[in-house]
Amino acid sequence: MTRRSRKRSTGQSGQTILFAGIGLLVVAGIALMTLLGGSTPQTVAQPVSRIQPQEYVSTFEDNPDHILVDVRTPEEFASGHIPGAINIPVEEIANRLDEIPADTNVVVYCRSGNRSATAASVLAESGYASIYDLGGIISWQAAGLPVE
Repeated sequence: MTRRSRKRSTGQSGQTILFAGIGLLVVAGIALMTLLGGSTPQTVAQPVSRIQPQEYVSTFEDNPDHILVDVRTPEEFASGHIPGAINIPVEEIANRLDEIPADTNVVVYCRSGNRSATAASVLAESGYASIYDLGGIISWQAAGLPVE
């Protein structure tokens, strides 16, 4: 073996040791971060649950421990709404939280489900813990449920 080939051989094994050392440091760092809770995503309980019309009927219809909020416009509400609902348009919900008890189940709905999702997010960000998104009155009517 010549001097040049010995140097090349030593250089390659040096690189292998260097990469192995870096690999061990990375693994050790990941393990340490996991133990400290820094690298793994933390699961947070989501206060918003999606609920279907039939689930609402079976869970809440005879249960006074909830408030049903129609987040459509007053005109849409007047044209037909789920019995027992109150009307707080999604644009006003953040300013009318005092009308929604924080210690009860809150069920929100709109026409198709977009505005109810927005309202549910506003409620969640405001600290409400038990929020149900019923989606849209379209699904309610499609299920043959009453509107007044």
